[in-house]
Amino acid sequence: MIISLINVKKALKGLVVMSEDLEKVANSLYDNQVPKLWAEKGFLSLKPLASWTEDLNERVSFLKKWVDGGTPSSFWFSGFFFP
Repeated sequence: MIISLINVKKALKGLVVMSEDLEKVANSLYDNQVPKLWAEKGFLSLKPLASWTEDLNERVSFLKKWVDGGTPSSFWFSGFFFP
């Protein structure tokens, strides 16, 4: 995600060539859709980009708390799977 965002920003500035993949990412971001490149590596969701990003941040936070503090007594089950 980070690399594609950096490359899209560079392409918009004219510092690198806008490839077809970068153009698809940029168009998806403009349309508030999760870029296919990200969706292939991320979790399944039908939500638009803004909601998908919120869910991603919640999942990362959940897993970080688990790693830092050990296994919780209860957990967000749908954080592991597509509901």
